[in-house]
Amino acid sequence: MIQDPSGGYGWADALPAKQGLYDPSNERDACGVGFIINIKGHPSHSLLRDSENLLCNMSHRGATGADERDGDGAGVMTSMPHAFMVKAFQALDCNLPPAGQYAVGN
Repeated sequence: MIQDPSGGYGWADALPAKQGLYDPSNERDACGVGFIINIKGHPSHSLLRDSENLLCNMSHRGATGADERDGDGAGVMTSMPHAFMVKAFQALDCNLPPAGQYAVGN
């Protein structure tokens, strides 16, 4: 590995020089991010299946905990269909605002 100026190890010396809008000081030593979309904006379960495949291909980054049963937080972020959320919340006797006016999290 290359030792960087801060005393750590990384790829700092392998970066191009600052030029135009590019500044190597904005780089972070991390793996990558994958994006899978439908170019026409149509929701599809195949997007979720494809993202699962993408995530499984990220195992090279050590995406497991010390006991190999737990992940490192790598995962999939997706929108939830409004109709599904309305039905799920109605079962809890709750009403949701219109689509785009609420968020959910885990």
